[in-house]
Amino acid sequence: MSSVLFLASENGALPGGKVGGVGDVVRDLPKALASEGWRVQVATPSYGILHRLTGATRSATVTVPFRGAPHKVEVWRLASDGGVENIVLHHELFEAQGAGRIYYGGDSDRPFATDANKFAFFCIAAAAWIRSLENRPDVIHLHDWHAALYLPVTKYLDDFAELRSIRTVFTIHNLSYQGTRPLDGDESSLAAWYQGIAADSSEIRDPEHMHCINPMAAAIRLADKVSTVSPTYAQEICQPSDPDTGFIGGEGLEILLQAAYEGGRLSGVLNGCFYGAAAGRRPGWQRILGMLEAQLHDWQKDAPANAAHKLALERVAAMPKRRPSHLLTSIGRLVAQKATLLLHPDASGETPIERIAGSLGRNAVTVVLGSGEARYEARMLEVAEKLPNLIFLCGYSEVLAGPLYHAGDLFLMPSSFEPCGISQMLAMRRGQPCVAHAVGGLSDTIHHDETGFLFAGTTPDAQADAFVDVTLKALALRTEDPVRWRDIQTAAAAQRFDWASAAQHTIKDLYLDNDD
Repeated sequence: MSSVLFLASENGALPGGKVGGVGDVVRDLPKALASEGWRVQVATPSYGILHRLTGATRSATVTVPFRGAPHKVEVWRLASDGGVENIVLHHELFEAQGAGRIYYGGDSDRPFATDANKFAFFCIAAAAWIRSLENRPDVIHLHDWHAALYLPVTKYLDDFAELRSIRTVFTIHNLSYQGTRPLDGDESSLAAWYQGIAADSSEIRDPEHMHCINPMAAAIRLADKVSTVSPTYAQEICQPSDPDTGFIGGEGLEILLQAAYEGGRLSGVLNGCFYGAAAGRRPGWQRILGMLEAQLHDWQKDAPANAAHKLALERVAAMPKRRPSHLLTSIGRLVAQKATLLLHPDASGETPIERIAGSLGRNAVTVVLGSGEARYEARMLEVAEKLPNLIFLCGYSEVLAGPLYHAGDLFLMPSSFEPCGISQMLAMRRGQPCVAHAVGGLSDTIHHDETGFLFAGTTPDAQADAFVDVTLKALALRTEDPVRWRDIQTAAAAQRFDWASAAQHTIKDLYLDNDD
């Protein structure tokens, strides 16, 4: 039986192990690979909590060289549904910023410094554990920059030379975060982490900052195969980003990615989602309001001074008893990728969400579920304060997400770029058409005027205008031609972006040699 080991910062199969889309992929793709007959393991740091989950058992302790000293790292094993074995590496460094905290955002003056220390340690700890195994995996599948330093560790540290023959795959989920740090001269640098490493700087350094290591760039150069999570995004990242037009491409790594693409090492494999039994009847309006209220009260207990929770409770209480003519939904992280176009001001300062709400009046209610960067949370709160028909839920809740995907009439996903996207698949699965930016995986999963609605534009201003225009036209269609609208709903729900197909392409395109 062939075997693969995932190394990743997130694992949505473990409670507390997920922040975003990486966690979804690392939860779901391994199950699909196991169904294809592969033995699958997934390894993440413990973050001080994951090794304490019910059913966790300590199976080994490995000695890891880091910062010039040996460290004892505990290896814990957990079984999950679907035949996947989850591995958790535990050491106090993985909870240095507080138990349960996966990422640290407080390094504004030294980007990535704290997280880079943590994940540099994770990569060499994973290598030390793999080296100790009697039966090593056939493939090491690395996810984003957090796992990328495994490649320089195994290539340039002689203690791990025996791991160099294992096939490596590196998957890019988001090029906006590359983990760049100095080569030397800083406590968070390559030389500080791996003392005595004799690395070829031309293979690991940042293309622009020659004195820095760029983990993402290093992995693109060193991995046997490179992938990203949709075919269109794989092509987009081979082109340079252009802020003037709003195009997000290779983010400085496009030359490396173009070379990988032309050399047959870069592939785009579309993510999927699971399609189980039908979800039944759409949740009623009063049930939705009750669920929102209950979740907000729970959040308020933990953060009683949060102004967003207070406002949202007021909005829920003021909602009419009858369902509005249109219920618009948006679920996603409030970060630049997801929120820029949602909040992009026009010449008068109005954002698209305000323009849409203003045009529809009390006939429509928009529910935004998401949290993220403080500046976007604050801006969304400002907008919500102006709009009585906008409910801003500043947080994330699986309990709310499922019913909102099912209950909404139109899902808004104006991502500036989108490597793949899962939200549009989940909304379409429940028959909720989407308005989405025609980029990346959104282009690969939505057919304009057939299964949803796409917009485009040559500048951010034009994209924001097109977003508003397409949204209002979609809702006008829903009002004026209900038969065609139901056809679009049915077509959206009939689409299948399944993990079985993603697993088959992953095995064929990434895990097997061309001659296999």
